[in-house]
Amino acid sequence: METKAALDALAALAQPSRLAIFRLLVQAGPEGLGVGAIREGLGLPGATLTAHLNVLRLAGLVQDQREGRQIHCFANFGQMNALLAYLTKNCCAGAACSPSPLGATCKEPS
Repeated sequence: METKAALDALAALAQPSRLAIFRLLVQAGPEGLGVGAIREGLGLPGATLTAHLNVLRLAGLVQDQREGRQIHCFANFGQMNALLAYLTKNCCAGAACSPSPLGATCKEPS
């Protein structure tokens, strides 16, 4: 991931409603959610939700698919993983990291 794409993704997520939308779609998994379910789940007005989804789409974090009259939204897990990889690329100054419930922790060099 290039720095510009990472900045676009981070900027898109740096707003409470957009972060909530993205987290809801991540929680929904690959099945995603319809726009109506997102609106009901978060209590956002339709126009506001549309604007937030457009920002997330432009950042590549959300994709959608029209199913008849419905629009179904999905988290773009590839973009999410690319952002996480970008953020942790030089984690622990090149030392091996171990996963923990709170995130990566650096192992002491042997």
